[in-house]
Amino acid sequence: MKIFVPGRVCLFGEHSDWAGGYRRINAEIEKGYALISGTNQGIYAEVEPHPTALVLTSTTPEGKVIGPYEIPMEPKALLEEAQKGGFWSYIAGVAYQIQTHYHVRGLVINNTHTDMPMKKGLSSSAAICVLTARAFNRVYDLKMTTRGEMEMAYLGEIMTPSRCGRMDQGCAFGNRPVLMTFDGEYLDTQELQVKDSLYFVLVDLQAQKDTMEILARLNRSYPFASNDTERGVQELLGPTNKRIIHEAVDALQRADAQRLGELMIEAQALFDRYATPACPEELTAPVLHKVLNYEPLKPHIWGGKGVGSQGDGTAQFIARSEADQQAVVEIIERELGLPCLKLSLSGGPKVRKAVIPAAGFGTRLFPASKATKKELFPIVDRDGIAKPAILLIVEEALKAGLDEVIIIVQQDDLDDFRRFFNVQVSIENYNKLPRHFQDYAKWLLDIGRKVRFVTQTAQEGFGHAVYCAREAVGDEPFLLMLGDHIYRSESDRSCAKQLVDAFNQHGISVVGLRGTPESMIGSFGTVMGYWTDDDQTLLNITEFAEKPTVDYARASLRVNGLADDEYLTLFGQYIIKPQLFDYLEEHIKNNVRERGEFQLTSALDRLRQEDGFLGLMIDGNRFDIGLPEYYLKTLADYAK
Repeated sequence: MKIFVPGRVCLFGEHSDWAGGYRRINAEIEKGYALISGTNQGIYAEVEPHPTALVLTSTTPEGKVIGPYEIPMEPKALLEEAQKGGFWSYIAGVAYQIQTHYHVRGLVINNTHTDMPMKKGLSSSAAICVLTARAFNRVYDLKMTTRGEMEMAYLGEIMTPSRCGRMDQGCAFGNRPVLMTFDGEYLDTQELQVKDSLYFVLVDLQAQKDTMEILARLNRSYPFASNDTERGVQELLGPTNKRIIHEAVDALQRADAQRLGELMIEAQALFDRYATPACPEELTAPVLHKVLNYEPLKPHIWGGKGVGSQGDGTAQFIARSEADQQAVVEIIERELGLPCLKLSLSGGPKVRKAVIPAAGFGTRLFPASKATKKELFPIVDRDGIAKPAILLIVEEALKAGLDEVIIIVQQDDLDDFRRFFNVQVSIENYNKLPRHFQDYAKWLLDIGRKVRFVTQTAQEGFGHAVYCAREAVGDEPFLLMLGDHIYRSESDRSCAKQLVDAFNQHGISVVGLRGTPESMIGSFGTVMGYWTDDDQTLLNITEFAEKPTVDYARASLRVNGLADDEYLTLFGQYIIKPQLFDYLEEHIKNNVRERGEFQLTSALDRLRQEDGFLGLMIDGNRFDIGLPEYYLKTLADYAK
């Protein structure tokens, strides 16, 4: 299993994590707020289970292999290693905490390469800790959330001589901006969505700073200030920081690079004014200020500031464009001789395509399915127009803002689908239509230009059908909808749009969910997980079960907040990352079948294990047309 964890850069709010922690002693201190993001660089590793030990190998940036280094998976040995300090100590500290909380064996961790600078304010040690927690979580399927991995990494790092803050493990969220709030021991995280791309440059100042001394001096201002300098530090890291952070969050979400630059300049000036007097030896930072004020950079940047604990460690700039980002890197590396890293924030990969499997025979609707495909059965919509079911599903996808719909069909049915979406009715029949239906006929052809067909040569299961769309989908996330279900939203957003919005915000595969009585779960995929919000709308999924028995569901699939006889089942819409195709390919090549076919659920569960999976309670209804009695009910209810 391969794992990547990025570095973490604090865009705004350095030192606020530990400062907010003092609220447990002095409630008058303001909460801490920080705006962070993962970097484009980080730590890469390959991991696998080991029966008795941690077996560790690391490759330096110069290509030198260090190790293997073996630590017995025993509490005493792990604790001793953690307290030694150094690269292995972080892994040992997390392993100690994992073993304390879970029953696990060991791991082989091969750190194949690292492309981020160490000890430069980018939380390289935290990245190692998060990587270790994630490795245990995925290899042993411990069902930890991202927050759980983050907490375990923090507990592991404080077992070492490192004095990290709660902010550092934010790298667990990946290359997404996150607002963190620190209130005593309580930590809240909010993932943010960036409207358009933003371009940053991080500069390794290649100078010296004593982070421990900076922290020691600033901590003297807490929990109670006794002089003007200490009151200034509390004001800086408290109310002033709160104002700047919330203005920065607003600018970030609007992708207002100019305003972010102005806030960076203001934040640095305030830090120099109020924090530097508490530790002038380290925070005067001549190298940092030389780079921040370097005149040739001014035409290419909106602003800049220090990173992390500040001092002469790392600087950051926000560039005016992607071209300016490259210009900043070239100027600094050429004229100042300092290495740079690019950091680009965007909304992540967009969902542009939908996949609809429609290649089944329709056994349960025979003999009607011999006359026409069940996906072409008519449904009367709310507007009184009779539409084939497939059109309603395609419309659902297009209303969500997608660009293309891929329909998987049998070769023998291809002409029927193409005739509907791509061929105009004859001129004789067209002239017989009322004017509004003539307009509708033209509109159908417009829709047809966004529809693409893929054939499934053999019907070997739902997973096999989805795999047939691999080439058409490419390397991007996609919306999957069932061909024998239609959907009706109860809000101003279509059901599919609700899923798209959730994926864009969190960057994790997401499936629609609905509550289902116990008596019906044997007919549906069912999930287990933990709510991520108080409204109980978003679930961190910890297990997919395909059509479970009632006994298994009672023992393993209960979700807090539901009635005793209610479970969460799949709604019939998914947004899935393209890694799914790799897992399906493995099943097909190795002939791994379930109930004689290649299924989707086991591949979804592996994607959950290796990358995470969310479940969204859909504000809407699903209508099934796959059985005669369901089809009859849909005809009666859908148009209401």
